[in-house]
Amino acid sequence: MRAVVQRVQRAQVEVDSSIVGQIGPGLMVLLGVGQGDDEKNVAYLSEKICHLRIFPDEQGKMNRSLLESNGQMLIVSQFTLFGDCRKGRRPSFVEAAPPEKAQLLYESFCNAVRRNGVSVATGIFQADMLVSLANDGPVTLILEG
Repeated sequence: MRAVVQRVQRAQVEVDSSIVGQIGPGLMVLLGVGQGDDEKNVAYLSEKICHLRIFPDEQGKMNRSLLESNGQMLIVSQFTLFGDCRKGRRPSFVEAAPPEKAQLLYESFCNAVRRNGVSVATGIFQADMLVSLANDGPVTLILEG
């Protein structure tokens, strides 16, 4: 499982010109599911992201987690995170999980984050989405698990 995590002031996702998910301060997470991923990956990555200390404390140091900051999370499925661009000019997506498996683990990840007490917004799986955000910092991290 791969995730691009961005600390944001706000973020939203649109499908067919309608906003389907939006958040205020928190994290925007692009989530990719790979062939070998399972519930262990979901548990590890959801816990890791919820507890990452990347929000400022009173001194402005990155010392607080999303949970401590009462932030929200927008989670968008992103199979292209498994695009292999090493050969040729066209990415290969053979390492990405098939849609049925990816959707199950994506939904499981969203539910795991909710169980941590985080307010979660999502995109629509396999939809053509327009994502916009205001990156705060900017803080952007890539995680695998």
